[in-house]
This record gives sequence, structure tokens and C-alpha cells, in this order.
Amino acid sequence: MITNWVLIVFALLLSLWYLTFLATRLDRLHHRVETSWANLDVLLQKRAAVALEIAHSDIADPASSLLLTGAAYQARDADIKSRSAAESGLSGALGLLLEDSQHLATAADNALLTELSALTDKIRVAIALHTDAVTRTQMVRSKLIVKMFRLAGTAPLPVTYEFESDVL
Repeated sequence: MITNWVLIVFALLLSLWYLTFLATRLDRLHHRVETSWANLDVLLQKRAAVALEIAHSDIADPASSLLLTGAAYQARDADIKSRSAAESGLSGALGLLLEDSQHLATAADNALLTELSALTDKIRVAIALHTDAVTRTQMVRSKLIVKMFRLAGTAPLPVTYEFESDVL
């Protein structure tokens, strides 16, 4: 009789430990998504600032400068719902500019283009980290036990944005 109670208490404690472990893991995953998004956001803001510097330099002709300035301001000031389209627009504007600016050779222009290239590489890594964090969080949140015990609480389901699949 006592062994049955011991087994029931042990099973109950094991279940509680597992639920606590899963909730803590989910909390860490949500934190990872938030920090990866914050890092990506900072890099995207830097890219918009560099794009504005490029637009005001001699790299761009007046029409490209106007297009790039508009795209950079739109990307910088976009809210969360229109962010994806704004970042894709900035990527497109930078892509068009870089195709046309292959003939430039001044040191200041090369420094801006080198900085943009380095930022683009960092953004690719940050996008990969953010996408991985979102995927892992969605995978854990899709488990039946997480849904049944509502271990995610009131945290919104993390999502990836369309611009993350763009070629920068």
C-alpha cells in the first residue's frame, strides 16, 4: 500500500518537474527570439543609416539618391506590420544602386560600400539566428502538453518576416 503511494507521489513530482522544465525552456526560447529580433533590428537600423549616408554621398546619382533616401526612411520608420515591405524595398534599392556603382573608386565611397557589405553579412547571420529561434519556439509551442497546460502563457506566437527570406 505504501509503495503505491510512493509511486504516485514520485510520478506526480516527476510530472511537475517536467512541466516546470518545459515552461522554463519555453521562456528561454521566447527570450532568445526577443534578443535575436532586437539584434536584427539594430543591424537593420544601421543598414538604413548607412544607406542614407550612401544616398547623400557621390556614389548615387540624384534619381538613385532620391529612391534610396525614400526607401531608407521608410525602413527606419516602419511599424511592425509594414516592416517587411519596407526592408524589402530598401534591399531592392541598395541592390539597384550597387549594380550601377561598380565604376566608383574613391576611398570614401569604398569605405561606405565596405561598411554596407559587412553589415549585410552580419544581417544574414542575424536573420539565420532569428529564424532558428522562431522555428524552435514554434516547434515547442506546437506540442500537445504545452497547449494543454498553457505553458506559453500570454506570449504571442513568434513569427518570421518576409524580408528575412530576401537576398540582401
